[in-house]
Amino acid sequence: MAKQNRILVGQVAAVTGGARGIGRATAAAFAREGMKVAIGDLDAELAERTAAELGPGVAAFELDVTRRESFETFFEDVEEQLGPLDVLVNNAGIMSLGRFLEESDESAIRMVDINLHGVIFGTKIALQRMVPRDRGHVVNVASQAGRYGAPGGATYSATKHAVIGLTEAIRGELHAEGSAVELSYVLPYVVNTELGAGTHRARGFKNLEPSEVADAIVDAVRHGTVEVWLPRSARRTYRLGVLLPRATSERLARAMKIDRVLLEADARARRGYEVRAAHSEPALDGADEPRQLTS
Repeated sequence: MAKQNRILVGQVAAVTGGARGIGRATAAAFAREGMKVAIGDLDAELAERTAAELGPGVAAFELDVTRRESFETFFEDVEEQLGPLDVLVNNAGIMSLGRFLEESDESAIRMVDINLHGVIFGTKIALQRMVPRDRGHVVNVASQAGRYGAPGGATYSATKHAVIGLTEAIRGELHAEGSAVELSYVLPYVVNTELGAGTHRARGFKNLEPSEVADAIVDAVRHGTVEVWLPRSARRTYRLGVLLPRATSERLARAMKIDRVLLEADARARRGYEVRAAHSEPALDGADEPRQLTS
């Protein structure tokens, strides 16, 4: 029997990293659906401004996704103010680029802490609330870099590959238990946000807008879609690459310059973001500027 579309009006959604970029666009898209939305962000001041701009149904909360206790407080405050959590979007993430051998250990640790441990904490704590209710949906924002492994973003690719595997494994566990709670993961190409600044353009691909990713997340929650590719045509490209011999697939990727998207990113265009991302985990010292950007 076909699954019925989910009614979103009145449901409660939480979006991590919701003050800017994809997170902000997703919060706005949920609000347009009549949902009550909680923005969680390390930048509490920006989160407050964003919530005020998006309307009365949106609330802001300070959130450090690398700390379990911060996530627990976040969910407690969200449910006290807005009601039981129905949807969590694990969107918070950073991407520091550069050749693997030039990457600082601090930069790698930071990406793993935010991009992976943050998703683990958020998903685990949200499911502890959703599973007893037998309802809810967790959406994890990954990346096509997590499927292909993008040169110039090795650790970033590793974190997003882990998010995909994590989501699939949890889905399997919940299915075996007969749970109605759903999980999805989103695989966007480069998005026109600060995180995607200065990346190289592959042939045949154009950058996405945050609103496109946000609309796809809303559709995934509404329809229960598990794997969300953006653009949708990227799914066909991936499947073709899997079927072709590795040497042929790699020649095709080189011809389309897919292997250059992160590797040949413009360091000058990314400098402001990279420095800000370096400070996104206050507990880590010694990384005032990413090593790969120093002369």
